[in-house]
Amino acid sequence: MSKRRVVLWRHGQTAWNLEGRFQGKIDIPLDVKGVAQSEEAAARLAALRPTAILSSPLQRAARTAAALAEITGLPVDLEPDLTERGGGAWEGLTNTEIKARYPAEYANWQAPGGETSAEVAKRVGAALERAIGRMPDDGPLVVVSHGAALRLGLANLLGLPEELWDRLGGLSNCNWSVVTEMRNGGWRLAEHNAGTLPEPVLSDDKAVGDA
Repeated sequence: MSKRRVVLWRHGQTAWNLEGRFQGKIDIPLDVKGVAQSEEAAARLAALRPTAILSSPLQRAARTAAALAEITGLPVDLEPDLTERGGGAWEGLTNTEIKARYPAEYANWQAPGGETSAEVAKRVGAALERAIGRMPDDGPLVVVSHGAALRLGLANLLGLPEELWDRLGGLSNCNWSVVTEMRNGGWRLAEHNAGTLPEPVLSDDKAVGDA
């Protein structure tokens, strides 16, 4: 029986996370706490003996991945399809500003000019499937990405219908989810939002607050 596992790891904290700003594809760096989070989490994840690290190219994810690479000696492969959900007109705005300026769109969680949930799920899910196709039998693969991207990509990988995607909660900064391969070739969620004691989920994701 295959022992393959995929660890879906969210990047560390940024200043915009604390300010409640929609980051989307804007390339925001980790703050001091985010760097410390990535180093602490990397020490724990290294114990899993990962065989590969795949990351979004946005620096908040790539810097998080680099902390694990420094311990394991593995290279970090950058995958553009792991970037965060495009927020269109919402990027750079706080949650309060979005709700005030775009009440109808906010209610449907669909930014003008932004990606839909289905588009993100398909994009990230396809990236995960490609990476899984290259995995050795013993794994595990560590994938470093973003809150909304990971939640929606995970839903896609698990084969959940869209009406159930909101049943998956968000990931806190530098926490992770683990999926394991099943006998039939599907994937089972083994851990979700693991890594630390429960912390607020500061994210661009719909699952926060009004989900």
